[in-house]
Amino acid sequence: MAKQLADRTTIDLFSEEKRPGRPKTNPLPREVQIKINKRNQLRRDKNNGLKRVELKLHADMVEQLDQQAKAIGLSRAAYIEQLLRQNMDDVINKEN
Repeated sequence: MAKQLADRTTIDLFSEEKRPGRPKTNPLPREVQIKINKRNQLRRDKNNGLKRVELKLHADMVEQLDQQAKAIGLSRAAYIEQLLRQNMDDVINKEN
């Protein structure tokens, strides 16, 4: 019986064949890696004085924020922070 390269039903013929793909560089499963990376990210944010705030916005508002942030070369988060700072400064100036 001749070996057909397209035939994958006979596993024993292909047991020594190297499969293409990325080499495994981390012994931990992907789910564990994600948890560790998230924990490290939260620790870095805390050390940088950042605190997580979550809010829900309509999709059209998020799209507008993305467009305006991109137009001035900021990330959405940085743009929202800038808007909040401006608003807070305006409120403080009105009080004085």
